[in-house]
Amino acid sequence: MANPVEFLAQVRAEANKVTWPTRRETLITTALVLVMVVFASIFFVSVDQALRLAVRFLLDVTH
Repeated sequence: MANPVEFLAQVRAEANKVTWPTRRETLITTALVLVMVVFASIFFVSVDQALRLAVRFLLDVTH
């Protein structure tokens, strides 16, 4: 097991190898994720409402 100083030096060396995204790339990616969340929410609400109406229709027909 490495000593703490050597471990931190290795962590720093590995962190320097990482290609970090630019601020612009991060903002674009965040915006795309938010847009997809909105679309997915609209889709699932629509499907939920359609299923709710279908079940209500089937239950009303049986009575």
